[in-house]
Amino acid sequence: MKRSGRARRRAAGAAAAVLVLAVGLAGCSSTGGKRAEEERAQGASGKANVDTPRWKIAMVTHSGDGDTYWDIVQSGAKQAAAKDNIEFLYSHDKEAGRQAQLVQAAIDKKVDGLIVTLAKPSAMEKAVKKAVKAGIPVVTINSGQDESESFGALTHIGQDEVKAGEAVGEELNDRGRKKAVCVLHEQGNVGHEERCRGVKETFEGKLDNLYVDGTNMPNVQSSIEAELQSDKDLDTVVTLGAPFAPTAAQAAEDAGSDAEVDTFDLNDKVAEGLEDGSIGFAVDQQPYLQGYEAVDLLWLYRYNADMLGGGEPVLTGPQVLTKDDAAELREYTKRGTR
Repeated sequence: MKRSGRARRRAAGAAAAVLVLAVGLAGCSSTGGKRAEEERAQGASGKANVDTPRWKIAMVTHSGDGDTYWDIVQSGAKQAAAKDNIEFLYSHDKEAGRQAQLVQAAIDKKVDGLIVTLAKPSAMEKAVKKAVKAGIPVVTINSGQDESESFGALTHIGQDEVKAGEAVGEELNDRGRKKAVCVLHEQGNVGHEERCRGVKETFEGKLDNLYVDGTNMPNVQSSIEAELQSDKDLDTVVTLGAPFAPTAAQAAEDAGSDAEVDTFDLNDKVAEGLEDGSIGFAVDQQPYLQGYEAVDLLWLYRYNADMLGGGEPVLTGPQVLTKDDAAELREYTKRGTR
């Protein structure tokens, strides 16, 4: 699968995360926590004499209702939880204040580990630090890489959003693009701003930001269509989430524009768009891996005081995906793991 420029230079981080996944699967067996320990004990003595506590891990994200990206994250987390004998609790709210309240609810339940996103870090700082003070190990995923360590988290798992944006800019250069619009669907999300900033840093053409209401897909489509109709020089639309890419492609068609639609993140509709040419490329941060590794890391930390990368961020992307990858990807997107 294709990696452009800076993304190729960052491949080692993603590869390390994949390697850890493979090691976790091999070392902990496919049967998980308690049974895996029993198998190892039986292998040594012929009798099971080791047990793993059934720990409780909560994940609290900034997802809005119906965001399929987080279904993929949960799929990975649930797979790891089943393997590790973990009780997995998931909650979400797009409003940062209510997300912080959900973190407090997890603290009140005395969870054994916490996974949290920091899309709006300032609103989450107090709650996350309170969890750490209560002795709950915390891992951040997806957003908040820059704040993760200062909030007391063990590590961050995800992609460097600026680097991912830079990979997009370099790919646009390779494709000869000259003028693009970056569609931000959630105002105040620091990760989204970083993505567009990264694109701008490497893209040799002109890039403008377009803010839309991501909770209102008809508004997203009409806003992109209006932008394309008013500026015939636009040759690229960059969306920041997979659900918005097909909508942008429809907007381009309705506007009579030949602008290419490219996107961050991946789902089945995006894989289909890559295959039929309605979407040029996608930059994947492997959400399944983020969910899986976060749960597995907390289990390893509690069981054996293990830690990945010395506390440095564990990178799961970016990975540039094109039409050449579409057929293989669709097998995985249909089952909800990519």
